[in-house]
Amino acid sequence: MGIREKRRIGKLLESSDIESVIKELYHLPPSRVINPLIGALCSNDEIVRWHAVTALGQIVASLADRDMEGARVVMRRFMWSLNDESGGIGWGAPESMGEIMACHSGLAQEYGHILVAFMREEGFFLELELLQRGLMWGLGRLAQVRPSLLKEKNAVTYLLPYLASSDGGVRGLAAWALGLLHAQEAIPALEQLLSDPGQVRHYLNRTIVDETVGSLAEKALANIKKHHSIKGHD
Repeated sequence: MGIREKRRIGKLLESSDIESVIKELYHLPPSRVINPLIGALCSNDEIVRWHAVTALGQIVASLADRDMEGARVVMRRFMWSLNDESGGIGWGAPESMGEIMACHSGLAQEYGHILVAFMREEGFFLELELLQRGLMWGLGRLAQVRPSLLKEKNAVTYLLPYLASSDGGVRGLAAWALGLLHAQEAIPALEQLLSDPGQVRHYLNRTIVDETVGSLAEKALANIKKHHSIKGHD
């Protein structure tokens, strides 16, 4: 792909109408779109970064429907970028993996355990807090669509320690994910976070929002209690 087309895709991602952007990207072969989207994950513009994550979810899911091995190559590329031996840092990789798996059940079945393994010290543990924020978001995004899959992978057990992270973004996004997983085990720790003033800037329903750890903990508790109250009346 030429530099001109890469710039064109980067410019498209600046649009506030991500749905129109994705429709336009669908007209191009995935091989011409995926590399510029991955490159956009390192943009200085947070809108561009998040729109790249959203677009990757749709484009790679569409690719998987036609060429599963081609989609696996993309997933393995993200995994490699998070490996110390890659020489890179893997910015945007956990978020993109979570978004892609939220969009495609087959890829979620194959790679869901990898996202969980990034939390495990005996697995592929991510040490950098900024990457941990991305991981918490990726897990939360996947939990929005496929909570049962993450529960099967014992994600709740590995998420709980992140509520005590020194990083407010990690704490808040871990709370968000645990709320989506309706994790009763998290209730005591979430209650301890209700007055936490830590700031969390994240991407929710395709909009960038600013919240506190305390507000995310409060919403998580409400999700958990509502779910189990309804379940108890079934």
